[in-house]
Amino acid sequence: MNIGLVIIGDEILSGRRKDRHLEKSIEILHARGLKVAWVSYMPDSPELLTQTFQRTLSSSDVIFSFGGIGATPDDYTRQSVADALAVDVIVHPEAKKEIEIQFGEDAYPNRIKMGMFPEGSRIIPNAFNRIPGFSVERHHFLPGFPSMAWSMMEWVLDHDYADQHVKDRDIERSILIFDVPESTLIPLMTECLDLFSGCKVFSLPTITADKKRRVELGVKGNECVVNLAFEHLKKMVSRLDCKWEELSPRL
Repeated sequence: MNIGLVIIGDEILSGRRKDRHLEKSIEILHARGLKVAWVSYMPDSPELLTQTFQRTLSSSDVIFSFGGIGATPDDYTRQSVADALAVDVIVHPEAKKEIEIQFGEDAYPNRIKMGMFPEGSRIIPNAFNRIPGFSVERHHFLPGFPSMAWSMMEWVLDHDYADQHVKDRDIERSILIFDVPESTLIPLMTECLDLFSGCKVFSLPTITADKKRRVELGVKGNECVVNLAFEHLKKMVSRLDCKWEELSPRL
């Protein structure tokens, strides 16, 4: 699956709040052998949100959207999705029931608005306070509050996409190379790509406080091909006049 994240809020783009959804989403997906393909940070703009969802709804990507589904006037997500689909926003009967159970008469006149979704939506249960999120096609719309959103994301993954969880997950193997310019390693990386189909290579250069260079050089992909590529990579690096050390494999 190609999984994208849409993270909404002026407060994130202005720096007033720090996004925590990307890091946690990577963790939640990784536990199921899945990964984030892309992420978009969006302002509280109905025009831009509508344009974004028009584009993503025309794709085959699975989308998790965080934020903008509250009851205040600056929550535009549900209407933007409806506009992208050219449908009405209606009170969802299951959402209405959940909100009334949770709040009784206090559900009206404002809290009930959080149960208004684009026509044709499915609800996403919210164990925290029973105010659900909603799904449309392969798009899943969650609150901005981490205490609610993350467990709801896990529910969607385990309920709708259990058959997509990957048991034979990709691995990464790498070495840390000292005092070698990254450009020196390009031929080694190219050779690995040519010899080992399905393997990806990566390099992550850093400069220490005392201005010494280090490069983490590695390969990632299916375990079988990665192990072969990694042994080849180590042999090639051993021919260089440099110090290096092997790092622990990572899933």
